[in-house]
Amino acid sequence: MGSAGFTFPSRLYPIADTLGDRSRSHLDIATAMLRGGARFLQLRVKDCGTTDFVDIARAVKQVADSMNATLIVNDRADIAKLIDAGGVHLGQEDLSPSAARALLGDRKIIGLSTHTLEQAEAGHVEPVDYIAFGPIFATHSKSRPDPVQGLDALRAVRRRVRLPIVAIGGITAASMPGVLDAGADAVAMIGEIVKAPSVELRVRELLGFDQT
Repeated sequence: MGSAGFTFPSRLYPIADTLGDRSRSHLDIATAMLRGGARFLQLRVKDCGTTDFVDIARAVKQVADSMNATLIVNDRADIAKLIDAGGVHLGQEDLSPSAARALLGDRKIIGLSTHTLEQAEAGHVEPVDYIAFGPIFATHSKSRPDPVQGLDALRAVRRRVRLPIVAIGGITAASMPGVLDAGADAVAMIGEIVKAPSVELRVRELLGFDQT
């Protein structure tokens, strides 16, 4: 398992991704999220090579540092280490959590995507700090999404897994309270934020749900 005592700083976990829109930049999106109040966010870069990914990550890390925010890099533990990010978020087909932990050390945050109860239970014994579970609802942020799991599956995972859980997949402002009630510690959002007229304002609005 990962470092004891990890908790999400907010119930909103925004993910900076252009969703393939080349007229937009990851840096602008991430900066707007940070200006909106996000202090824990993930950088997801799917449409460029390693060199460009590193350049983007470095630029986003600089802004995140200036706002005392934690940056998590999607998929690439090597890039997370290179830019000294706060951690990495791994998919099922990425570097194993054990290998990522060996690379990054004990102080970095490692998250793991899971898409079934079995994967969530398996992730629970890995050296990770949190798991992501989903997609909870239908999502258009992935070209080949995993099968929708729904709230009942999230409740089942909550009963079986003690790690912090971030729910992901098709979650909106309207569905966010129900997802939190079903046992998620936080919700990850891409499209609901990135496609909003103002990313900064949308993050501010969504952070209003963060009432503990």
